[in-house]
Amino acid sequence: MRITRALGAALLALGLAAGPAAADSSPSASPSDDDGAPTQAGTSFRTATEIEQGQQATAGGSTGDYMYWSFAADAGQRPTVKATVKLPESHASQTWQIDVYDGLRRRQACQYGAQTRTAAQGTASVDLACVLRTVRAWSEPWANDPLPGTYYIRLTAVGLPVSDLGLPVGAEVRADSKDIGGAAAVDGSLAQPLTPGIAVKSEQEDGGSSDDGGKKKPAVLSSIEPDGGWSSGWWSDRWVWTGIGGVLAALAGIGGYALTRGSGRPSRVPPGY
Repeated sequence: MRITRALGAALLALGLAAGPAAADSSPSASPSDDDGAPTQAGTSFRTATEIEQGQQATAGGSTGDYMYWSFAADAGQRPTVKATVKLPESHASQTWQIDVYDGLRRRQACQYGAQTRTAAQGTASVDLACVLRTVRAWSEPWANDPLPGTYYIRLTAVGLPVSDLGLPVGAEVRADSKDIGGAAAVDGSLAQPLTPGIAVKSEQEDGGSSDDGGKKKPAVLSSIEPDGGWSSGWWSDRWVWTGIGGVLAALAGIGGYALTRGSGRPSRVPPGY
């Protein structure tokens, strides 16, 4: 009876441990429409148009221009950036490329995806994609690992013939992320995410100028951040598997004790036998 109660309590604890993980692993709600999505792109890192993950931004431009967007990515996420370039009806062969940079403006390598594609003469559009490595919560200073913060998307044509310079084009860009979970968890975290304006904000907090109300007004160049704030993914399935391991160890101990202690009643032989 005691063993049955212990098993029931263990299964209940296991269900409570797996419950939050199941809730956390469910995909986050993304906008069902593109209302309010940006319709223009920046021309440099400082003027990059901010977009939310799951939001499809559009922009018009000319061949030969650089188009910039930025989005936020947190630890444990594997960002995927996709772009579609709509070309004019008449054009020569063009090669388009999409690059992704982190908050330190370090170019990040794509794990896979068609980062560069050539559109043959007369092609109506070209699709590009870049799947980044998983964003780590912490990394060595000399490493080039993706870290939490702002990421920049740069879209441009390379090796254009002079005849195609200035032709009008349209672009669609979208950034999404897959939550990798505990498989990408590391021991350590950044003091601040790699977002533009952090250094300026810290300097003004230490002794910068104040506004009319006597309160310090920090300058932050980027206002985007993940849903729930930075480091919102502190919960991972590593906690679940740790709990499962503890429950299994407890069950093994209970079962071993039940098998080795016997019935608990000493056998008695009546005298004379």
